[in-house]
Amino acid sequence: MNEADKGANYIKATLEAPVSGDEAVLRPTRFTDFTGQRKTIERLQVMVGAARRRGDPLNHILFSGPPGLGKTTLAFILGHEMGKNVRITSGPVIEKPGDLAGLLTNLEEGDILFIDEIHRISKTVEEYLYSAMEDFRLDIMIDQGPNARSVRLNLPRFTLVGATTRSGLLTTPLRSRFTLQTRLDYYNKEDLLSIVRRTCRLLDVSVDPDGAREIATRARGTPRIVNNLINFVRDFAQERASGVITREVAISALELLEIDARGLDEMDKRALKVIADNYNGGPVGLATVAIAVGEEPETLEEVHEPFLIQEGYLQRTPQGRVLTPKGYGAIGQRPGAAHPEQPNLF
Repeated sequence: MNEADKGANYIKATLEAPVSGDEAVLRPTRFTDFTGQRKTIERLQVMVGAARRRGDPLNHILFSGPPGLGKTTLAFILGHEMGKNVRITSGPVIEKPGDLAGLLTNLEEGDILFIDEIHRISKTVEEYLYSAMEDFRLDIMIDQGPNARSVRLNLPRFTLVGATTRSGLLTTPLRSRFTLQTRLDYYNKEDLLSIVRRTCRLLDVSVDPDGAREIATRARGTPRIVNNLINFVRDFAQERASGVITREVAISALELLEIDARGLDEMDKRALKVIADNYNGGPVGLATVAIAVGEEPETLEEVHEPFLIQEGYLQRTPQGRVLTPKGYGAIGQRPGAAHPEQPNLF
């Protein structure tokens, strides 16, 4: 294996490759199996249908949105629907133009290259990506100084599918080269309930309607969290109950994980409580909150804040984070009520 292949660290996923593990079993392979994100699915079906009719590769596609909503799954579905291979990598591991060249020259006509966290790709590599996406060629510099020379590599026509949790960090030139830019949003309760039923069916887990609804309600609108919760609740049901996931069993298992009826976990409530108790509800900077709760700012911003803001527990303002009345209610406090150990500074 050459250095480019080694650095790119990609995975080739063919349609005939055997799958193993719960994740592979649970991952939908067709549009008809995918639940939710109806606008995105309709857009993709139009592109896939037209491309197959013409016999052309798909145009480049960019998925954005919080983690766990199905961006990688949709890339695999696109490969299945088009009858092509999917190669997976992520932005941070493509460090040098040679890494990118190793990836692209190993593609076949119509293959899909999926780059997760594409906003973290280096600027140098990104500039090489422009000509690859538009003209399907790479001009690589070899050697340095007087011996430097450019080598042109012709590439097969491929489809780049990018995924990002922070679309605002993408440069305008890169973003403009994607034909379709579509955002994945949090799932509603009914879609999550369908996912719970499907996952339990595939895993051969016994669940009653109330138990399924309890899991869906606490899953923060995210399919990945649904599947993680089901795996734990299944273990809890087999170890401490009859093996059937009832509402009572689900509540007991999720309380053991410190996930409340709203889907808030321990770190969510710690962050809300710090803002309420230490800073009178805000505004307060993200870095300050992160230090107070002992978590990295990036983790709070990418994992916890999107759900808290979407559900109305927290507001992001130019001055900092501000707790809403709903956020106060989540931690059992009233807006404007100063903490007994915190003097009113206003």
